[in-house]
Amino acid sequence: MNQIIFVKDENKKSNKTKQKVFSFKAQFVFSIALIFILLALFVYFRYTDQYNYAQNAAKLSNNYNVYRLYNSETSSPSVEETASIIGSINIPKINVNYPIISDISEKLLKISPCRFYGDISDDSNLCIAGHNFDNETFFSKLPYLRSGDKIIITDNSNTSYTFRVFDNYEVNPSDLSPIYNTANNSNKELTLVTCNNQNNNRIIIKARLEK
Repeated sequence: MNQIIFVKDENKKSNKTKQKVFSFKAQFVFSIALIFILLALFVYFRYTDQYNYAQNAAKLSNNYNVYRLYNSETSSPSVEETASIIGSINIPKINVNYPIISDISEKLLKISPCRFYGDISDDSNLCIAGHNFDNETFFSKLPYLRSGDKIIITDNSNTSYTFRVFDNYEVNPSDLSPIYNTANNSNKELTLVTCNNQNNNRIIIKARLEK
């Protein structure tokens, strides 16, 4: 009789151990699955945002044409209404490829990089500003550029200008010297500007036209 009771107790203990092991495995599998689901959602929403930014930039020209066509207001046009596409900027190293807007405002900066000084075709210092979204869109990855990296500006007549980076530094927001100062007045320069969101400085990329 005692042997039977002992065997039953051992079976109960064995069953409880198996239940605990099964419960642990189930929790482990559930935890791993939950981590993968959360990671997949993070990647999906991040790249969805990037895709939307790219789509907005690609459709920018048509959007402005349509907006002006159907805008019946008779008041003076705003910067957003008169803005146009003057070309595109391509930086292969950091996967930047966006239209360049002719004017600058907070609204326009949320759509694509904006020209705020100089012109593409003359010898002036062409200055382009773009938002830093702290991801992979617009000018977020400018700090990764180094001397010799290539920047290609293409105008509306499909003429391309290749620039090579020669400097990368920061200035405070009130310092306008990067806009007006050029290292070599005989060689056209390109200045890219974005924000450092950590210290509120401006990140400056200087590039010189290849001849």
